Amino acid sequence: MLYWTVVFLVVAIIAGALGFGGIAGASAGVAQILFFVFLAFLAISLIAGLVRRAS
Repeated sequence: MLYWTVVFLVVAIIAGALGFGGIAGASAGVAQILFFVFLAFLAISLIAGLVRRAS
């Protein structure tokens, strides 16, 4: 999932540099959503690891 976040981020940067506003905005939006989903999975994984280690 992190791979797709980076792909959409690169597409957004390239499209923004070339002046394609709609494509850049859409790619940046998808990259942002995927980044926060990945961040949530990271937090859940860390909490689960701490709980498992404590028990």
